[in-house]
Amino acid sequence: MSWMRLREILSVQQRVTATFRQRDGRVLHVRKSTVAEPALRAVYDALGIDAVPGGVRKMIV
Repeated sequence: MSWMRLREILSVQQRVTATFRQRDGRVLHVRKSTVAEPALRAVYDALGIDAVPGGVRKMIV
């Protein structure tokens, strides 16, 4: 596999943040990764790392 192809495979996964304003005025930020496509999952499996980098993060401000 070429480096160019590997970069294409790795470029599809993103981190997404959803922001919600609560009734009490505080703001909830939820951040998580998109689901890894099969080719990306194969790369993660070969490297022995989690296919959901960063996990889910919740922060209330």
